[in-house]
Amino acid sequence: VQLQASGGGLVQAGGSLRLSCAASGRAFDPYAAGWFRQAPGKERELVAAISSRGDKKYYADSVKGRFTISRGSAKNTVNLQMSSLNPEDTAVYYCAARYEPDSVHTIQWEYDYWGQGTLVTVSS
Repeated sequence: VQLQASGGGLVQAGGSLRLSCAASGRAFDPYAAGWFRQAPGKERELVAAISSRGDKKYYADSVKGRFTISRGSAKNTVNLQMSSLNPEDTAVYYCAARYEPDSVHTIQWEYDYWGQGTLVTVSS
């Protein structure tokens, strides 16, 4: 499966952005998905993850209450709604997927497919 992340951009602190990850090549229904981010000089970290059916979710403590991961009505997408953004959220955001229904995965190496990344810049 191929993943295409989009929706990044420049936003002021306190603002919102919605990232989308579009899958192609195969039916996306059986895939668990996650959003990771990598800030300059830092390691890539998990932001949020979702199971194939969307009934199980995980959020990093740093984004709980501000970010929402969801599976799109078009079943080949996974979205990340980000609100109350702050400069610490500045990073390249990547979507990832793993073929495993009904599970949430929180470790990078568990993911088999990765999108190219989309840059989110939050200005103060």
